[in-house]
Formats: sequence, structure tokens, C-alpha cells
Amino acid sequence: MCHVTTRREEILEIAAGLFAHRGFHGVSVADLGAACGISGPALYKHFHSKDAILAEMLTSISQRLLDGGRVRVEKADDPRTAIIALIEWHISFSLANRALIVVQDRDWSSLPLQAQEQVRSLQREYVDVWASQLHQVHDGLGLDRARAMAHVGFGLLNSTPHSGVLPDAEMHDLLRKMALGALSLPPTSGCVQIPPAR
Repeated sequence: MCHVTTRREEILEIAAGLFAHRGFHGVSVADLGAACGISGPALYKHFHSKDAILAEMLTSISQRLLDGGRVRVEKADDPRTAIIALIEWHISFSLANRALIVVQDRDWSSLPLQAQEQVRSLQREYVDVWASQLHQVHDGLGLDRARAMAHVGFGLLNSTPHSGVLPDAEMHDLLRKMALGALSLPPTSGCVQIPPAR
């Protein structure tokens, strides 16, 4: 079934592009309204503030990554296959959402405190999805080290706003190869097919 983009999702996508280009504090409500084709005050029919837009933007991407990661682990036959599926999922997300990665990295501190805590909690859960599989694949690997390895992997895979100078298909292959090496997994002979990130 085809996903139909809602007006809220459209506003979030436009806002992500503006925030990535100019910074959260460099974009006014009037700027957002103009980019969305409505008046600034009309945005309040969808979000009660600019802070609320940023909060939903960053909590929703954290939730989406977590949900997608869990699904791929559940469908995997073994931990190694799960990690490969997680890598594929995160690469596809990173290539499709460069603006969101920039906003997450640069404007996270502008979130209201409650939203910061929610994002932190979701991100910890996502790290643990990866760490639990790495812990099972590598004999003697403690969970703390597995979490550190997951963070290293994220740093590599989230480099797309800066490193994505190749066509996406080539960049995908390069990121997969490098992520497998960073996580001490042998290269795969083929590609795991996953649905495109939304």
C-alpha cells in the first residue's frame, strides 16, 4: 500500500530542509509558512510552536529508526544476518534523510528538555538493538564495548550529508563495505533487500 503524505509530514519535511540549510534559530515561523505555502500563523493549526516542529521531527526519526531496527532483527535468522539487515536499514535511512541527520547533529540542543529526554531514551534503545546482536556475534564482547561499536557504526553511516559525493547506489555499497569492516564482519556476497526509508 502506498504511503500518503499528510500535511504535518509535508511541513516536517520542508522544515527539515530549512533547518539543515539555515539552522533552527535562523528560520522563523514566517519563513516556514512561506516555504509551506501558508501564512506563518496558519502553521499553528498543525503545530503549536516552532519548538514543537523540531521536537516531533527528532523524536519521530528516532522512533522510526528504532521500530525499523527491531523489525529487521525479528525477521533475521541469526545475529549476523540481523546486523547486516540493520546496516542496510540505517544506510537507506541515512541516504534518504540527509537533512534530518544535519538537524539532529546541530540542533538537538535546541529541543525542549522533555523532548531531549525522549530522544535520548529512543536512541539508547536503538543502540541496544545493535549491541545485543554484536554481543552475540563476537565471542567475549561485552555489552559496553558492543554499544561503543554501534556508536562507531552510526558515526560512519550518518556521514552522508558530508561524504555522499557519489551516486546513492555507489555510496550505499561503499558504506556497507566500510560498516562491515568497522563492525568486524566479513564482507557479504550480496545485498539484503529492504523497503526504502520514509
